[in-house]
Amino acid sequence: MPAEEISVDNSAPKLKEIFDAACFRRIAKEVAVLHPRFDAKHFLALALDDLDALSLMQRMRRMSQSLHATLPQNYPRAIAILRKLAPRIHSGFVTLVLSDFVGVFGHDDFDLSMQALAFFTTFGSAEFAIREFLRRDPLRTLAVMEIWSRDADEHLRRLASEGSRPRLPWSFRLDALIADPNLAAPILENLKTDTSLYVRKSVANHLNDIAKDHPDWVLDRIESWSLENRHTAWIAKHALRTLIKKGDRRALSVIGAGAKAQVLVKEFSLHPRKIALGEKLALTLTLESTASKSQRLVVDYAVHYVKKSGSASAKIFKWKELTLDAHESLQLTRSQTVRDFTTRVHYAGRHEVEILINGEKLAKDFFDLSR
Repeated sequence: MPAEEISVDNSAPKLKEIFDAACFRRIAKEVAVLHPRFDAKHFLALALDDLDALSLMQRMRRMSQSLHATLPQNYPRAIAILRKLAPRIHSGFVTLVLSDFVGVFGHDDFDLSMQALAFFTTFGSAEFAIREFLRRDPLRTLAVMEIWSRDADEHLRRLASEGSRPRLPWSFRLDALIADPNLAAPILENLKTDTSLYVRKSVANHLNDIAKDHPDWVLDRIESWSLENRHTAWIAKHALRTLIKKGDRRALSVIGAGAKAQVLVKEFSLHPRKIALGEKLALTLTLESTASKSQRLVVDYAVHYVKKSGSASAKIFKWKELTLDAHESLQLTRSQTVRDFTTRVHYAGRHEVEILINGEKLAKDFFDLSR
């Protein structure tokens, strides 16, 4: 699932409204068609109780629990009904409830549950539900997921990687995989040349997760891969993004930017110097090469955001990767709107901005923010 920052827009409906009362009623109607003995009235009484107070994921769990209370208590029979329900749900996110049902209630029938998750993930990812099995029985579950990683269906291959991510957003951490990344290594090896961008993004995110705890493990593995394969090279670059932002020399070397930058910063400026929340900030950077040959450069910038306490916390942004010829001069420009996100609220004050080239801080300036 996506983990990027989301702008705050008070006029937009809340994400949890995906599971609103109308959604529960639609599900009840569809299940009643498939299972005439289904007690839709009881289902809705359970499901809608104090619904407004529940978060997105709590609403999904509420639907799973309400279905469990009103479907046949025989697990295989309930799964058979849910398999028929899957193609009748016209929302990829709502179909996550089918996998959630398996993740919560399917632990006494491991084989059937694995088959059900493999089926449901083609409608809406089972990445959250499979983690319930990984937490309880990691080796047995990983053995199944390794088989999935060799499947012809990209949804199953992606589930093998995404579901076993040590730090999957919106889910609990997998302590066993954080402690020992070798447990999922066969899955990553199987997928390192995958032709599907959907899968490659997951593999890169998985490796980026590992790099937060075991950077040398990730670098050793990527350095052993043949990056002549364009799909593998893509995974490597995106897997190392956090280490690259931190200026890790080994990570920078993988993308050809491990050497110290031989440049002069002729200009770095921010405009306007004073801005209000919601306004744009323009960045201008002029570089001049001092090298006698071309060089690969990774240009990033760090904004030191003022916190509520008055201290500052840096966030690094990608700017540009480029090859600068010998003694060449180059001007880069960029604009960024300073606005609140669900993951970051801005506070008034002086914000320093630093330029990082191949991981080294080479210039800085500041702007003042008012709310």
